[in-house]
Amino acid sequence: MTPLTPTAPVGLDHVRAIADAVLYEGYLLYPYRAGSHKNQSRWQFGVLGPPGAAPGSFAEDPGMAMQVLLTVPDGVSAVGAEVTVRLRFLQLQVREVQRLDEDGGHTPVGRLDVAGVPVLSWDEAVECELDPATVPLDRRGGSTDELLTVPGGEETEPLTDEHGVTVGRVVRRREPLAARVRTSTTWDDGFLRLSVSVDNEHTGTATDKDTAIRASLIGTHLLLQAHGAGFVSLREPSDEAAPAAARCEQRGCWPVLAGAKGSTDTVLGAPIILYDHPEIAEQSPGALFDSTEIDEILTLRVMTMTEEEKAEARATDPRAREIIDRCDTMSADDLQRLHGLLRDPHGPAARAAATATAPVADLRDAEPAAFDTGGVPWWDPAADAAVSPESDVVVIEGVPVTKGSLVRVHPSRRADAQDLFFAGQVARVTAVLSDVDGGVHVALVLVDDPAAEMHDWYGRYFYFAPDELQPLPAGDPRQADESRDTTDSPRQPEHRKENPS
Repeated sequence: MTPLTPTAPVGLDHVRAIADAVLYEGYLLYPYRAGSHKNQSRWQFGVLGPPGAAPGSFAEDPGMAMQVLLTVPDGVSAVGAEVTVRLRFLQLQVREVQRLDEDGGHTPVGRLDVAGVPVLSWDEAVECELDPATVPLDRRGGSTDELLTVPGGEETEPLTDEHGVTVGRVVRRREPLAARVRTSTTWDDGFLRLSVSVDNEHTGTATDKDTAIRASLIGTHLLLQAHGAGFVSLREPSDEAAPAAARCEQRGCWPVLAGAKGSTDTVLGAPIILYDHPEIAEQSPGALFDSTEIDEILTLRVMTMTEEEKAEARATDPRAREIIDRCDTMSADDLQRLHGLLRDPHGPAARAAATATAPVADLRDAEPAAFDTGGVPWWDPAADAAVSPESDVVVIEGVPVTKGSLVRVHPSRRADAQDLFFAGQVARVTAVLSDVDGGVHVALVLVDDPAAEMHDWYGRYFYFAPDELQPLPAGDPRQADESRDTTDSPRQPEHRKENPS
């Protein structure tokens, strides 16, 4: 067993920015307050639970694994080509606020007001980054097996009032963690396949949810850097690499090329499916931890919070305080930058890039194109008033479909990875919407989804095109099952599979 001290990678700043977005996805959700119900169930992605967890603890699977392909020059073992593996995750840290009693003892409390500022008990997290393995790229194959440990710990911070009198303390505790990282290489049809697996090997028994998450690796992902070799894109492999790429298996972790566009020396293995060479939006001023939303929307929402709500958010977590302070001090120019740019994908710069044979400048540097609407406003209030998603109808296969209709879903656009789970499912139509380009989008909730009523109440729907839907006949028994009242107006959608605007 080898205890390792977290280390910082060299030359990975760009990739680390993407990896940090994965690491902290779901760390703290808007409205960033401890009292918010959805912040009672955090840590959604990349959680590797303890293997000894009891069923009632609802612990996550303890392991994940991924496979990648590399192109390896002849005689590679003689020139020392290798892949460096880095493991990154969050270690949960319990922050307990304790009040100082008259007898000198301390009593845990959920909240303590110190000099007029609330301090809350809360679960924080500590970043861990470990270098478990350097894998030599030998055509004869090979393997590594390393058990890593991250120490637990406890620190105490005194709390003093405006007169310097101690009124309590903050105690931060972390459970020790153990992770086993295994690697192996095999030759496959002219390419070298590298397999990497990570398993939580915490030795204790978790009997409840809180104990399980404290013994978990959170936001777990991998960074791989090749030296003297190059990775193959598994999203868009060459014809030569496609058969070997199809034989690669992934479990809870998906590898994509990372770093500068066109580079093949770095791979990010993440619990969230990304495109090759992902990027952080250049307009984004900082983390918001809720990447299913748009920075501009979340920032405006933060600005509408009351001072009391902002105070609770600041007291919840230092990272939440940073978000609130940043939004409070944003200038009009900062907000305008969040609005983004409108670019013509078929404009001169795009056409030039598509036909160029030499490297071209990043299209982000191109001037935004001007669009001629022929004197008609891009949004017409009068036209919008004539639209009624509650009663509008779209005809599918000769059958009028409107709010309350039942349909069977047959995804064909592949706009979202979730499409695989919707295939063949029966759904209830909640609205028929039209966008400014004349397209029609049908909002749905799945009939067999246990959370369907909650999604309907929140206004969180899935959107499909009419040609992806098959109307169910009026006599279908599911029609009777769906006879409950659907006349209440849905709330404004917040999370969408496709944005119909």
